[in-house]
Amino acid sequence: MKNSAPPQSLHGHAVMRMIAQADPPHTTASLRQAVDDAFGENTRFHTCSADRMDLDQLLGFLVERGKVQRADGRWICDPAQICDHE
Repeated sequence: MKNSAPPQSLHGHAVMRMIAQADPPHTTASLRQAVDDAFGENTRFHTCSADRMDLDQLLGFLVERGKVQRADGRWICDPAQICDHE
């Protein structure tokens, strides 16, 4: 029987930092690969007001709140938008 450990949950700030620090900025495909490489394909994300989000849900959540945006097909984030709490 295969081990079916629950996926880890990280605060969305981890992805925001990844977006803010990327040079050049990530496309959706390169961001997805970077997230999978860094945290694992099954990782879920939470914020102060939402949880159990996959990457697509997290990005939608962050866009709605003005925390990240897409410009010319690439993700950008102002580091000032990233809080210090986890």
